[in-house]
Amino acid sequence: MAKGRIEVLEQYCKSCGLCVAACPTKVLRISEKTNAKGYRPVEQFKEGCIGCGVCAVTCPDAAIEVFKIQE
Repeated sequence: MAKGRIEVLEQYCKSCGLCVAACPTKVLRISEKTNAKGYRPVEQFKEGCIGCGVCAVTCPDAAIEVFKIQE
């Protein structure tokens, strides 16, 4: 199975949750910590990201980068 990981550009995330809803493997959640603007950025909280990029495409603020992991 494909593997991936995300990197959230926390300064751009507004906690809208669109990526959390769109993630097919349900590995994203809104974090407990806040960014400089007072929003709670998204985080990958468990293994299982497949690097599909749906979260990044869904994000209206371009706050997510997706990386595929080569095995």
